[in-house]
Amino acid sequence: MGVVNPYLFAEKQDYFVSRFACFEAKIMMAKEPPSKKQIFLKTLSQLGHCPESEQKQKIGEMNEIIDEMNVEEFKSVFTTRMFNKMDKLIEEKKLQLGNAILLLKHAGFCKALKRIWIEEFEYSTLNERFEKMISEEEGKKDEKNEKLLTEICECYLLFNIGTSSQLISICVPCLLKIALKKEENKETLKEVEMTLLALATLGFNFIEQKLYLEEIKEIIKYHQEHRNLTRLAYQSAMQFLIHRLFYDMSLESVIVNELHFVREATRELEELARCVDWKKKEGERKRKDIKEELAITRWLQIFEFFFRFCGLRNEEYIELFSRIVQVYRVAKDNRRDIGKKCICFLGNAAEIRDVRVENLLKGGAVDVFLEEIQRQTMDDEMVHRILMFFVNASMQLKEEERKEMKRKVFEKMEEEGYEDTITSFHEIFDFLCKKYYDEALLNVSDFRVNV
Repeated sequence: MGVVNPYLFAEKQDYFVSRFACFEAKIMMAKEPPSKKQIFLKTLSQLGHCPESEQKQKIGEMNEIIDEMNVEEFKSVFTTRMFNKMDKLIEEKKLQLGNAILLLKHAGFCKALKRIWIEEFEYSTLNERFEKMISEEEGKKDEKNEKLLTEICECYLLFNIGTSSQLISICVPCLLKIALKKEENKETLKEVEMTLLALATLGFNFIEQKLYLEEIKEIIKYHQEHRNLTRLAYQSAMQFLIHRLFYDMSLESVIVNELHFVREATRELEELARCVDWKKKEGERKRKDIKEELAITRWLQIFEFFFRFCGLRNEEYIELFSRIVQVYRVAKDNRRDIGKKCICFLGNAAEIRDVRVENLLKGGAVDVFLEEIQRQTMDDEMVHRILMFFVNASMQLKEEERKEMKRKVFEKMEEEGYEDTITSFHEIFDFLCKKYYDEALLNVSDFRVNV
């Protein structure tokens, strides 16, 4: 056996150590950076080991992470397990209640704006804690902590879906009291906005009129005269009231004739549409644009509720339809999601028997659907919605009016070189009806043959 050269051995050893180090570094570099969920939950765990002042700083960092989360990321973080962990930290006095509220209010605010549906809070021990605190604080005869009660009510409503009637009777008057504040400083405006947003999340829960009607009317009327609320706050106040129609149709006259919902909401939509830079494409938009686009989407959703539950109609509806037509035209290319929502709203309005089709036609709805037909790419759902709009609209018109609308549709499509589209629609109509409806529609064959 030969003698090993120690210098040569050392060189080889250094070479392999160096190569291994490079390989290890490449593995480390290949690892994906921690996700928003991992960072958020790690920071949450750290809250129990730092002083109150540092907790606020970390919660500020967590709130920034929440702002950047998409819907799926939000849902993956705000689970029953996470809420239970927060509750345990509060129970062990490792997390100050005030700091926990700061985090939950911000998360609840983002949840409401992004229309995220989660039920996990209902099954958590933190939910039980808040229910107990609301009842106990309300039950105090002296030295009631109004600020604490308000903040817990906000967190509770922002995250809870199955709210009990007993707690609703506490939360609603409590938050409306804050919402009635008329000071226009930044802090008060934000406070009022949060309370009204929390109330709007109550959805279709039954609430007795005596708990809210005079207060919400005062809030809305005062804003219509003085413009003291933020856009989101005013929208939330209207949404809260319109949701009450689900159980209480006596509110129709208040909403339509006293508060002039259609006229006021049309004005709001017009202002928002002017604020958005519609030419910017995906990825070019600023946070301000996204915020205003979300507000437009929320108005369209509120209009859906209103048309489904309110039977009173007036001439103001023509202007509303006209405004939605305008939003469609500016949004259809670079904001396709908003454009489709406009189409869906107008199509759904045509299905409602007490909506006057003449108002839809005067508002330009037919032209919108003709423009949509001419798009080069349409999925089955949009094709079906377009066809059903013409079917539903024609069924409500008199014979001469129906013929005139059909003639206009045909001439428009022929003029634009889309005459073959009629034949294509005819061929796929049965398929679409079977896909989206269980039962055959009346007068469909008459309509499709002539158009």
